[in-house]
Order: sequence, then C-alpha cells, then structure tokens
Amino acid sequence: MSFPTSLNSQITDSVTQVNTKVLGDSPAQALGSFMIATSQALSNAAHNATTSQFNANITSQAATTQGVATLYSVDTASTGIATEKIFQ
Repeated sequence: MSFPTSLNSQITDSVTQVNTKVLGDSPAQALGSFMIATSQALSNAAHNATTSQFNANITSQAATTQGVATLYSVDTASTGIATEKIFQ
C-alpha cells in the first residue's frame, strides 16, 4: 500500500493477496466450466446419434419383415385365385 491507513498493514496485504488469487484463478475456472459444458453437449450428441441409429434399425427390421410377409402372401393369393377359378 502506498499510503498509511488505520488498518494493520498485514490485514490489507492479506486481503490484497486473496483478491489477486481470485482474479488469477478465474480464467482457469471459466475454462474448466466451458470444457465441462462442451463435453456434456458432445456426450448428448453421441447419445442421440446412437438412439437414432437404434430406432432406424428397428424401422428397417419392421420394413424387411413386412416385405417378406408380402412376398410370401403373393403366392398364397395367386393360389387362392387359381383355386377359385378351378371351382367355378
């Protein structure tokens, strides 16, 4: 301190050092918070991509099953029509 005060100089030095430490730690804490927020966002994106892929696979399986069922039913339908024409 450049001018005399009514406080003990050790107290003012201690407060000044604490304030300097807080100012020095702030960038590191801000960067840490930024990195945590970024990692959470990337984790959510990866989770969403995995969930979307899983749902797409389920849809693909359902479409394949429906297509196979349709292919098998074509033979049954044609047999039914032929049988109907035979009995007429």
